[in-house]
Amino acid sequence: MIDVSVLYGGLETPSTPHRYGRAITQIDPPEHQKMAVAKSAAERRPIVVWNITRTCNLKCVHCYTDSEAKRYPNELSTEQCKAVLDDLAAFQVPAVLFSGGEPLSRPDVLELAEYGRSLGLHVVLSTNGTLIDEKTAKRLHDLKFAYIGISLDSATPAIHDEFRGKDGAFDKAMRGFRNCVDADQKVGLRLTLTRQTAKDLDEIFDLIEKEDINRACFYHLCPAGRGSNLISLTQKETRQAVETIFDRTREMNERGKRVEILMVDNHCDGPALYLKMLKEGHPRAQQVLDMITWNGGAKNSSGVGISNIDFYGNVHADQFSMYRTFGNVKERKFSEIWQDTSDPIMAGLKDRLPLLKGRCATCRFQNACGGGLRARAESMTGDPWASDPYCYLTDEEIAGDPVQIPDNENKGTPPALNHAAKTPT
Repeated sequence: MIDVSVLYGGLETPSTPHRYGRAITQIDPPEHQKMAVAKSAAERRPIVVWNITRTCNLKCVHCYTDSEAKRYPNELSTEQCKAVLDDLAAFQVPAVLFSGGEPLSRPDVLELAEYGRSLGLHVVLSTNGTLIDEKTAKRLHDLKFAYIGISLDSATPAIHDEFRGKDGAFDKAMRGFRNCVDADQKVGLRLTLTRQTAKDLDEIFDLIEKEDINRACFYHLCPAGRGSNLISLTQKETRQAVETIFDRTREMNERGKRVEILMVDNHCDGPALYLKMLKEGHPRAQQVLDMITWNGGAKNSSGVGISNIDFYGNVHADQFSMYRTFGNVKERKFSEIWQDTSDPIMAGLKDRLPLLKGRCATCRFQNACGGGLRARAESMTGDPWASDPYCYLTDEEIAGDPVQIPDNENKGTPPALNHAAKTPT
């Protein structure tokens, strides 16, 4: 995940300390939105993406959990979930993201969130937004959710409804956005890049501004669940979509709009932004390279800084690699499972660079990108250490001497954002 607003726009956000090891100095968000300053990227505890239920009221074409509107047996009980939250709090994870299915279809999800908040956990909700009425939005605000992420596939209602498998899904999702905004609850838009959604990006950015949405996350597709059936973007199409996101973010930031724009699940986005800034003669290009190299990209992501607990309590490296589990929280604490490197894949994820193959093994941005999404490489090639097929950088762009890790990588002091260095006009 890269924060385009921070790197390209020179802004600071509540997530900046966790992602780039810096304390908040330019803004002062509410306490429940702040994330701890990371000592080093490699030492971060994992953000836990928790698929709290598989049940969903929609049937989305790109659902990685292949969820439907039915009850699934053997999900964790309320008390089992609270025991997991006790462990996560003791383990000092930076955030718990309740996902699904549709998490709001689970009757006790807000009770669990309230319990997590009582333990001091930073809680986030990933939802399709259709179940967020005025009362629910106020409850989310009162519980101090750091952020509500609502999925949207298009600014065109018919296209979104087709993706979601239900007429009226767009209108209900927009109602969810507006109810959150009215309740002063931080809310963001989440969109997966496909051939259809990539054509709609300008309209999506227009909608973000029109609806006063605080944040947007653009996800690169990982072929999992029903998402395996989608036709992915070509490398050229992906690059064009990424450039649109970069340009619209810059334009929005230059007009003083404080909107967080993030890109997720394709770690070559960071080097691509650096190369763009270098070509533009941007005064902060080297600073951005240092920051993404300090972060480490994928090498400090799945299996290190990102984790997953599924609906049945199985622990995975991330939400896209449910084909492999390292243990179950009904039998062992998450903290114990996560630190157990007896499984060679878990051990490899925690020190993956020597294992990478193909283009990833020789890429000069290896320390900044970290080899891309391992779940995508494995699902598409059968090899967990193969090159990420979604890398869109050219052979010429990745050739050359390796980018060096900043001397302060392990000291938790990456280069400070130079707010005086403005984007050239």
